[in-house]
Amino acid sequence: MTGSSLTWSEKAVTVPSGGIVSGRLRVPPSKSYTLRYLNLALLAARPVEVRHPLAADDPERFLAALETLGWSVERGDEAVRLAPPVEPVDEAMIDCGDCGTMFRLLAASLTTLPGRFTLGGSSRLMERPIAPLVEALQRLGARVESGEDHGRGPLRIEGPSLGGGRTAIDAGESSQFLSAVLMAGSRATESVEIEVASLASAPYVDVTLDAIERFGGRVEVLGTGRYRVHPGLAGTDSIEVPGDDSAAAYPAAAAALTGGDVVLEGLDPDSAQGDRRFLDLLREMGANVERSGGGRHITVHGTGRLAAVDADLSEIPDQVPTLAALAPFARGTTRIRNVAHLRLKESDRLAAMAAELMRLGACVGQLDDGLEIEGTFASGEIPTDPVTVDPHGDHRIAMSLALVGLRRPGVTIMNPSVVSKSYPQFWSDLDRILGR
Repeated sequence: MTGSSLTWSEKAVTVPSGGIVSGRLRVPPSKSYTLRYLNLALLAARPVEVRHPLAADDPERFLAALETLGWSVERGDEAVRLAPPVEPVDEAMIDCGDCGTMFRLLAASLTTLPGRFTLGGSSRLMERPIAPLVEALQRLGARVESGEDHGRGPLRIEGPSLGGGRTAIDAGESSQFLSAVLMAGSRATESVEIEVASLASAPYVDVTLDAIERFGGRVEVLGTGRYRVHPGLAGTDSIEVPGDDSAAAYPAAAAALTGGDVVLEGLDPDSAQGDRRFLDLLREMGANVERSGGGRHITVHGTGRLAAVDADLSEIPDQVPTLAALAPFARGTTRIRNVAHLRLKESDRLAAMAAELMRLGACVGQLDDGLEIEGTFASGEIPTDPVTVDPHGDHRIAMSLALVGLRRPGVTIMNPSVVSKSYPQFWSDLDRILGR
């Protein structure tokens, strides 16, 4: 879309509509892998170089936590070099901000370290449930207590206190409960067996298992919902963070929506990220998706015409807002199912996406576990009145509403810097494929 660009300020960004996106983008490094590698470095307690980590708010908070714990952190353009403290700290207070992944992983990992720790974060994060993880850790002897409102933060942790044995966990609200115990188990006093009652977002556990293996750890999958973690991480001197399939979904969706062509580079076909399945949804909706370079490059050809889908997104819940943004432009009625746990994210993502899409003129119904969105803009006139939308402090809501603005004129998004949580260069990348 030559000559069109984002209208930007610190408080809001206006998205130009009516054009066709085109270009090549190198996707940012994976947030999921970056945070897991930093956590495993803490547990391995040995120097490590993490190459091409994601430079964003959440990883930076984790690096700051490592520094609080006495670690040496050397930040470079291509890598971050970490070294454990000569003497561990006796006490530390760690602020996780809005980073739920960090909060859950450290809730378990800190039980393996000597010292007393207070683990907190933003008011929204402290509202999110943590009881299933705390109870699973306590069954293994961990000394961890939740805040005055039982089952929520802040947490008070004393270690080393994580023993071995058997525990059970309900990970139906978050797969990160399970991921946290799987990783911390590598530094338990003896092997840890975990039985999982229910599990949301299972592919993220696959990412955890892959990261543990790359760090020299060993987890046995004993059967459906049963794991045995063996103590010990052989460690690694240097490890590479793969590209982020979650971030890749936004430019891919932009191509499908506008009838454009976008080439995405830097993806790792061997990573365990589940969000690459979003490309299958785009294909089902009518886009053409091609892989090249051994799967490291993805080309998305949009036809400009999308068909509605009925999708169970329980395994790729981060893509619910992305699909919801496409749905008003897809012929038919799109149904998104089995994602009730999205009400417990940085925002209530189901309510937030429904509210903002309706403000833009879409017809959206909320289900207990999802959304139902009519293809109003595919079969009728698209509204053109200027509307300012609120991303509800949620990076994925902001990026998804930007997609709507590519076809629906007059969309201004408040608080655009919220994308720095996972994709700091999102706005510049979007500007680039708009033809700048």
